Amino acid sequence: MGNLCTCFSPKTPVKTKKPTKRLQGNSQTAPNSSNRWTRVRSTRKDTHDALIHEQALAAAILFRQHQQQNGSDSGSFPFDRSISLRYPNGSGSKKTQLPRSSSSRARSLTDPLLQPHQLVNRDIKLDDLDTNHFVLVHGGGFGAWCWYKTIALLEEGGFKVTAIDLAGSGIHSFDTNGITSLSQYVKPLTDFLDKLADGEKTILVGHDFGGACISYAMELFPHKVSKAIYVAAAMLTNGQSTLDMFSQKAGSSELMQQAQTFVYANGNNHPPTAINLNKSLLRDLLFNQSPGKDVALASVSMRPIPFAPVLEKLNLSDSKYGTVRRFYIETSEDNAIPITLQESMINSSPPEKVFRLKGADHSPFFSKPQALHKLLVEILKIPST
Repeated sequence: MGNLCTCFSPKTPVKTKKPTKRLQGNSQTAPNSSNRWTRVRSTRKDTHDALIHEQALAAAILFRQHQQQNGSDSGSFPFDRSISLRYPNGSGSKKTQLPRSSSSRARSLTDPLLQPHQLVNRDIKLDDLDTNHFVLVHGGGFGAWCWYKTIALLEEGGFKVTAIDLAGSGIHSFDTNGITSLSQYVKPLTDFLDKLADGEKTILVGHDFGGACISYAMELFPHKVSKAIYVAAAMLTNGQSTLDMFSQKAGSSELMQQAQTFVYANGNNHPPTAINLNKSLLRDLLFNQSPGKDVALASVSMRPIPFAPVLEKLNLSDSKYGTVRRFYIETSEDNAIPITLQESMINSSPPEKVFRLKGADHSPFFSKPQALHKLLVEILKIPST
């Protein structure tokens, strides 16, 4: 998201229809972990097959979710195009202790998806928790699909997971160019929270521009949010817009400026309606530590980012937004929202605790899925003070 806010000047028009406690764990060296260019190059056919496999996996997760949500494994069923809801498995296996390390270990950048019993604390009594329901909110241009590894890991750990497609994102059918406000963009999330039963709480997880979106939702439904986790996300202050925050780094990165192209669906004499990202720059900007197959998946799945919500200033009050416990997860190798900008947001509005993912790019759900998963579970376990 930082990439799209650092340069407001339009380029070539495109016409279209308390103090913070920091926790950082130890790293463990693994072979071939220091050079992203040392991984073995597959043949063109292998790369194509891997992409198809990833797309099929993401599609299968969404498809299975809707079968479970409607209590049927066959036949037709209504399809909610804005939500991917995952239900926990009733696993009765013995659980192991979660290590306190909050950062990722150095390893191959392919970061294979391991079995959950190798990664997380299985000794969690879900009945003792305020909630075990994670609601994942994607960033600008992304969709619920980007969380597929996180969904799989959390679900196998026995947690309930909902991944939201914001308006005009992922498989949500609305035209991005028609989004004129933050409330319209966030409506799939606020509708979901509004329909929750009285007393039911969630843990909101926002990535990138999704951080501003969960802040907006926290102001509306503070009683339905147990904790809020910002993952390389826009964590704004009252009266601030996402553009305001990211303008602090205007001109600091030519890559950020080169990656964005403004879309003028209403004509060149009107404000931009959306922002496209240059697909040839996605790897360097958003996925510089991520596996190639996930970069390929993103390149065919990302959609334009609505521009109006980026300009909108948030109204956040201490009596509502301020009552929700906040946590921030920094990404050390982030080229879209540099660590200096993350630190600036943290200092302006200190959360309860800050964690850092070593070696993570702007998309840790791809580059460091296991370490991100550990942190989400660790934050879930933090008791009330």
